[in-house]
Amino acid sequence: MPVRNRFAELHDEITAWRRDFHENPELLFDVHRTAGIVADKLKEFGCDEVVTGIGKTGLVGLIHGKKGTGRTVGLRADMDALPIHEETGAPYASKVPGKMHACGHDGHTSMLLGAAKYLAETRNFAGTVAVIFQPAEEGGGGGREMVNEGMMDRFGIDEVYGMHNWPGTPIGTFAIKPGPLLAATDIFEATISGKGGHGAKPDETIDTTVAAAQVVLALQTIVSRNVKPMREAVVSVTSFETSSHAFNIIPERVHLKGTCRTLDAETQDLVERRLSEVIEGIAAAHGCTANVDYVRNYPATVNSETETEYAIEAARKVAGDCAEAEVTMGGEDFSFMLNARPGAYIFVGNGDTAKLHSSNYDFSDEAIPFGCSWFVEMAESRLAG
Repeated sequence: MPVRNRFAELHDEITAWRRDFHENPELLFDVHRTAGIVADKLKEFGCDEVVTGIGKTGLVGLIHGKKGTGRTVGLRADMDALPIHEETGAPYASKVPGKMHACGHDGHTSMLLGAAKYLAETRNFAGTVAVIFQPAEEGGGGGREMVNEGMMDRFGIDEVYGMHNWPGTPIGTFAIKPGPLLAATDIFEATISGKGGHGAKPDETIDTTVAAAQVVLALQTIVSRNVKPMREAVVSVTSFETSSHAFNIIPERVHLKGTCRTLDAETQDLVERRLSEVIEGIAAAHGCTANVDYVRNYPATVNSETETEYAIEAARKVAGDCAEAEVTMGGEDFSFMLNARPGAYIFVGNGDTAKLHSSNYDFSDEAIPFGCSWFVEMAESRLAG
């Protein structure tokens, strides 16, 4: 079955929702306006139950089918924006300085709302659909919070599916793959301490900048010389800050920050261990000390084999085909939901737009009927009576 005709009728309405969310972006868990609108609309659509305040500002709407089977399928969208100043020049551009929907969560929320309206109207399935609207995907771990509060057990969710728009791929196309799709997003901080002093008398100091510079270069050997060549990993130092900013002072301390990206537990363990060994070893070799803090943030997003096949079948019914996605080292906290239940995460084409997290990015409203149709197809195919 191709794109549902109902979404051609609803396209202008869903687009208006999307552009309203776009004009009024909210960050992390502070999505009170967005979540309030979503809750009101779900009640207006006739959802059987709407539960708010899950994972602080997340919510779940339950829609029962014409037959009850005890099975529940979860469909998830994220609601939060990013701390970026918008430069699109769109007539519906962000009205909040320094905040914008630069990742398309406004589109994801609107597409799932459109699917919820359709499913509540038709109820052409057996069982229950749980529409999940999540806060704080962009670094806050809202998916983790919702899972930790018992969402899966509370609503009896058996399997869960999510979607993300993908710039650079044509409107009306989908892409997915089984297994790891997005990386774990670990972060680290390291403080290298020595003895500061006058830049003209380096012999009287223990130079932290030289040690830290060696650390930055040596960390790149973790991927090239420690990780197995057929496995993927990224180690990036993204901040180098000294305790002094004068031209003629060698600082007492240098503070480094960065991120490590991996796709499997073995490589993740290796990278974490080697990162500490390299930093501490090089610091010691220069007479410095080092304190390393490594935090495992979002786990890798891993699609279940069987559920990925279901997602592919649904995409083919909507679009006629489904491409194999390339692994990306970006992260996604839908991973917490996939760790709790079998499921899959799919990409939907956003057309020739600016990249995600760009100040010039915008979600393509032309993608709305395809995303809505895929959500509906997933629900109806997995809950066929």
